[in-house]
Amino acid sequence: MMKEEVTRHLIRELIPFWEHLRDEENGGFYGYVGYDLCVDQKAVKGCILNSRILWFFSNAYLLLKDESLLDYARHAYEFLKNKCLDKTHGGLYWSLTYDGNVEEGIKHTYNQAFAIYALSSYYDASKDEEALAEARKLFFLVEEKCTDEYGYLEAFDEAFHAIDNEKLSENGVMAEKTMNTLLHVLEAYTELYRVTKEAQVGACIRKMLDTFCLHVYNEEQGRQEVFFDKTWNTLIDLYSYGHDIEAAWLIDRGCEVLQDPVYTERMSPITKKITKNIYDRAYVDSSVLNESEGGVKDTTRVWWVQAEAVVGFLNGYEKSPDQQQYREAAEDIWNFIRTCLVDKRKGSEWYWALDQDRKPLKKPIVEPWKCPYHNGRMCFEVIRRLQDAS
Repeated sequence: MMKEEVTRHLIRELIPFWEHLRDEENGGFYGYVGYDLCVDQKAVKGCILNSRILWFFSNAYLLLKDESLLDYARHAYEFLKNKCLDKTHGGLYWSLTYDGNVEEGIKHTYNQAFAIYALSSYYDASKDEEALAEARKLFFLVEEKCTDEYGYLEAFDEAFHAIDNEKLSENGVMAEKTMNTLLHVLEAYTELYRVTKEAQVGACIRKMLDTFCLHVYNEEQGRQEVFFDKTWNTLIDLYSYGHDIEAAWLIDRGCEVLQDPVYTERMSPITKKITKNIYDRAYVDSSVLNESEGGVKDTTRVWWVQAEAVVGFLNGYEKSPDQQQYREAAEDIWNFIRTCLVDKRKGSEWYWALDQDRKPLKKPIVEPWKCPYHNGRMCFEVIRRLQDAS
């Protein structure tokens, strides 16, 4: 039942919504749809958004084998290749104007990671060797320009000189390193390794898993810390429920692709504990809370948190089939999503978030961070996992 509902939602609602945002005149996809459902054709185009759209259509094609989906992926790829990439200094810009000029030239490791992630999937879908070459080039650029002796640095100007990490810092701190960026570099390298099996990429995955285990995961609290200084000292008492449940299954995916039994054995107890703690601490009223700062819980129901919780709990159930409550939680949250979080208005997608009374916050339907990556990926994962289970 859940698999059939999610499949219908993907094919009838998500895919058509994003197809309609294709910009035939200037390339890429329109970058903004307001809460009023008006498309701003001259809005800034975030390069992260374009990478996520490229990833979405590539994986939609891999799942559904509809050639038209590969054409949409190719459209996003051409915009990334021709406009988002800096031909002088390398790497992706942060954002472009609607017609493809540089709006904000900041280089961020997070942004490079999503391009690697998308290009690797696009290569898998299209077999375009040029796309794989671009992914490899970005991998080597990140390893050369975006690392220090402790891990991944994050924020740079156009020429890769370090700057303050305003883009990925929140909650009143300025973090030199973040769990969020590390997680998405891991995710990107996992996808690159999946399609190449290159030893150097695998070695970087192992180093990141070491970092999660030794510095990011707080064993006493049973959670991941979020914001850090240069040497991985935590800066704030923050518990990001969405990132934790997302990390639980992405770390498991990394181990699955890496196929190194030492790391699988090392990380599995951690991801099991993270999953259990999110179930016990944040799964409330058929959905998952946003975060807790200093012990004060934010009860906002954010779109991406719910999407990742569905996958995370399905993953927890697959790892431990005796934990039937995880499967039931995934189904419960999906029911919450389809009844409350999916915007029923024609020409819309998912609301950004709901308040504790399940009323939508009047935030954009599309903007540089609001994308088809989390909810689209939830659909792909549910379909694949429940297909394998049937």
